[in-house]
Amino acid sequence: MIRIISALILAAAAALVNAADQPLKLADAAPQQHIVVPGDTLWDISAKFLKEPWRWPEIWRMNKAQIKNPHRIYPGDVIILGRDANGEPFLRLESQLRPQIYAEQLRDAIPPIPPNVIEPFISTPLIVEEGGLDSAARIVATQQDRVFLGKGDTAYVANANPAQKEWQVYRNGKPLYDPENDRLILGYEAFHLGSAMQTKSGDPATFEVVTAKQEIGRGDRLIPAVRPTLVDYVPHRPEAAIDGRIISVYGGVGTGGRLSIVSMSRGSQDGVEIGHVLALERNRTVVQRDENDNKVNIVIPSERFGLAFVFRTFERISYALVVQSDGTIEVNDFVRTP
Repeated sequence: MIRIISALILAAAAALVNAADQPLKLADAAPQQHIVVPGDTLWDISAKFLKEPWRWPEIWRMNKAQIKNPHRIYPGDVIILGRDANGEPFLRLESQLRPQIYAEQLRDAIPPIPPNVIEPFISTPLIVEEGGLDSAARIVATQQDRVFLGKGDTAYVANANPAQKEWQVYRNGKPLYDPENDRLILGYEAFHLGSAMQTKSGDPATFEVVTAKQEIGRGDRLIPAVRPTLVDYVPHRPEAAIDGRIISVYGGVGTGGRLSIVSMSRGSQDGVEIGHVLALERNRTVVQRDENDNKVNIVIPSERFGLAFVFRTFERISYALVVQSDGTIEVNDFVRTP
């Protein structure tokens, strides 16, 4: 058994080395240069130049420190495709004049993936321990003519800090089980419902619903809103083998597609980090009948159908944005090192 396990570890390590040693493949009709415009993301730009966008650090000749703290790219910058003496492709940057104020630089720099999609997921914690929202502010009553609240409606909230004006609204979520051990709970997911503004302090305090993604009602919880932390990272593949499963598609649906938010059963304790790009592989079993008319389960070989970009990690769970998909994503699909 030990020999078998050792062989498997060596095979996995060899596969990672071989993947990293493969020559870079430029995208079809890769441009000789690209002028960065507002709305660009690092992932979009990567895909313009590379068939494998997660190899972005390689074509930039980046080391580990540069992946963690990359140079910022701004609208107006020119990215130029060149080749070295060995004919290997690389990218270089011709930077334009920069804003002088640091806050403006943070605002104007090109993000790695669409910030409007992931903002609610990086501004407040969404994976909580059991009972983690029990002490949070709570809606105890709605305006007289409303059972559920939408934009512009009034809510009355207990246990709200009077000094805090802006809040995010959540609902206690479902437990997230490990697909490989259905008795192990990895955490609890809280559903983001919208945002609210405290207009009058008190007990209960008066709130106005500012945005509502879903109906908001009595018993829903409020957490103080904070500014999302801007993180410098670039798309890159994990150095070690990651082998996990999709455990939920955010929004309470069973399937998703491109730009869906998914949670997966691997986190920081497993070596997953922000910026990792992972392959999505189909995990499917079909039921057929054999020659004796007995039902048999047939496991279909896994097949890659998409890519996911990790943007937030917890100890045992990570959130990722599906950046590429040739089919529907389903709970229990594999997430693996590409």
